[in-house]
Parts: sequence; structure tokens; C-alpha cells
Amino acid sequence: MDWLLALKALLLGVVEGLTEFLPVSSTGHLIVAEDVVRFEIATREAFIVAIQAGAILAVCWEYRQRLMHFLFNLHRDAREQRLAVNVAVGFLPAAVVGVMAKSAIERFLFKPLPVAVALVVGALVIFWAEARHRRRYGQLDLGGSRHARVESLDDIGPWDALRIGAVQCLALIPGTSRSGATIVGGMLFGLSRKAATEYSFFLAIPTVIGASLYSGYKAREQFVAAELPLYAIGFVAAFFAALACVRWLLAYVSQHDFRLFAWYRIVFGGVILLTAYAGWVDWTK
Repeated sequence: MDWLLALKALLLGVVEGLTEFLPVSSTGHLIVAEDVVRFEIATREAFIVAIQAGAILAVCWEYRQRLMHFLFNLHRDAREQRLAVNVAVGFLPAAVVGVMAKSAIERFLFKPLPVAVALVVGALVIFWAEARHRRRYGQLDLGGSRHARVESLDDIGPWDALRIGAVQCLALIPGTSRSGATIVGGMLFGLSRKAATEYSFFLAIPTVIGASLYSGYKAREQFVAAELPLYAIGFVAAFFAALACVRWLLAYVSQHDFRLFAWYRIVFGGVILLTAYAGWVDWTK
């Protein structure tokens, strides 16, 4: 095994795990990270599928008790049936738009500079959403407000789910962030931060799995035995990084808002734009 390549795979797995569920865009970070470390392999699409699988498995593990209860009680538990409907309704818009637009988006927008612009624009949206949320619900909405229209995951309705699912379509633009779109969208529609964050996690399960299966099928010829160690390294790194990130984020939103991530997006995107403008880094390669 090429140990330098293995180290790059480990790094990218960590990047995927740490950014998949934060409102900072995992796709955007991967595009930039791949460019920085010069991660160039013929089976890239298969590798991305592997690390995405590791990240989504972390959420399944964190919520394993709820998911097991969901699977075994769906036929008789109204709460689980409502969750199933909400996740299905929220998943459909991005699934339809993603299949239709994925190729065009990858061709024109999967580059560092468009990612940087999306990061900065997304940061401004987060600032605006947080200011609006505080005006409507005050500072008490930290970890489940008494004032938010939707306080918990189980209070979300199908109309809320559909609107959040429609907003999730924006995340097809790299740099926007799937979790950022769903969490901020949920807050704009009256969800508490905790409810919006937990729904984002559950909505990620079919969304990321569906996208991975679709990409995996298109790249099925890339899944070769010789590359399995590389996939395994990225998968394991993404799993543990995502598990730590999910647990940290749930604790964080109980006491803080999302402005920290907006500042991070501005700094990250700004560095890319500044280095490109100054000619210090050629991000067009």
C-alpha cells in the first residue's frame, strides 16, 4: 500500500466525518481538501461513497435505540409512523432534483472557487436566520425553546418536512451544506434549534444513503479489491470523526446558536477567495 495515499485517505475520511453534519458543507470541504493534498485516484467516486457510508453509519449508531424501536414498532406506533412520513416527505424533493441536476452541478460547480462563494453566501444566510430567530423566540431557544412553534422532533408535521426538504435542494450546490440548509430552514419555519438539528440527522439517513447508492451504482466498476484497504481507512476515519461530531453538536446546540459556524464559513471561504485573487494559489486546477 502507498502509505502517503493511505494518509490522504485518512485525512479525507476525517474531513468528511467532521463536516457532514455541521452547517459548513462536507462536499465543499472535500473538494478543497482533495485539491490541497492532491488526492488523485482513478476510483475517487467509490472512495467518496465509502467515507459517506462511514459518516452516515455514525448517525445510525448514535440513534440506534430510536432506529431499532422505529423498525420494530412502525406498524403500530403513531409516533414512528409520523417520523417515517416526515422523513419520506423531506427526502423526496432533493431526490428528484438531485437525479435531474447532479451531473450539471458536478460539471460546473465542483471547484474550489464556487465552493468559496457558496460558503460566504451561506454564512450571511445563517446570520440572518439567527437574527430573525432571536427576534421571534428570544434567547430561550437553546436546546428546545418553550417559545418555538415546533419544540421537538416528534412535533414536526408533514408540511414542515416538505418545506425543509425543498430547502435541502439548495445543498446540491457544493459549499451550501445539506445540514446547514435543513437546520437553518427548519429554524426559519419555526423549529427549535434542537428539533431542527435532530430532524437534519434523521433526514440525512435516506438522503446520504440514497445519494451514495446512486453514485455507487454509477461508479460500480471502481469497486475493486485492490482499493479496499483505502476505502476501509477512509470509512473508519469518517465513522469515528462523525460520531464525535454528532455528539458534540447535540451538546453544543443546547447552549449556543449557529453564528460560530457562519464566522468559520466566512474565514474558510474568504481565505480561498483571497489567495485566488492575490494569485498565491491556483484553485482552477
